[in-house]
Amino acid sequence: MTDRPLTEELKLFLGDPETWWGPGSIPLRLAEHLLLSAVAVIVAAALVIPAALWAAHRRRGIAAVSAVVNIGRAVPTFGILVIVVVWLGLGPWPALVALVALSGPPMFTNTVAGVLAVDPAVLESARGMGMTGGRILKEVELPLALPVISEGVRIATSQVIATATLAALAAGGGLGRFIVDGFAKRDQGELLIGAVLVAILAVAAERAFTRGQRLLTPAGVRSGAGG
Repeated sequence: MTDRPLTEELKLFLGDPETWWGPGSIPLRLAEHLLLSAVAVIVAAALVIPAALWAAHRRRGIAAVSAVVNIGRAVPTFGILVIVVVWLGLGPWPALVALVALSGPPMFTNTVAGVLAVDPAVLESARGMGMTGGRILKEVELPLALPVISEGVRIATSQVIATATLAALAAGGGLGRFIVDGFAKRDQGELLIGAVLVAILAVAAERAFTRGQRLLTPAGVRSGAGG
């Protein structure tokens, strides 16, 4: 690192106009980080949650689907990033693939756990009312499992926001650029600001999900939990 005190480096970095405007500014890097994280979580949810719902509802194929989804847990995210960089080259795509693989397992695990935890008596009552399997999944299992599913999405989102800093290693942008550039330039101020921004973003996402989970939880489930 440089011989300048940390406070001086922070002042220099935060006082630089390019820190706030331009192609390498904090607003732009924040937008890149949010976009990459959001797309990774949405793509993973679209791929994993329907498969998990289907497998858990039918009580079949859970192990097979789990084996595919958990590749992201078995292979380190950095390893996936390197493999995809070799395959696709530099840019945001390698990071996106790695982050989708990372966020899949908690979504799958929680979705399956949420559906399997539905009271069998409730399912039997639904069948007795003449509801088809599809209606039971849509109108009974999914609403009751939603709090557990949303918890899986919350866990995945927190992991993705923290790990998306790796995108900078593949020229993918995001807040990790400040950390990588800070190391390269031996600039403690830039490095610290990058790390703090990632931490703040992760905490903000946690708080947003906590509020969102309460809204997504059916009133009956909230009442039962409160009682």
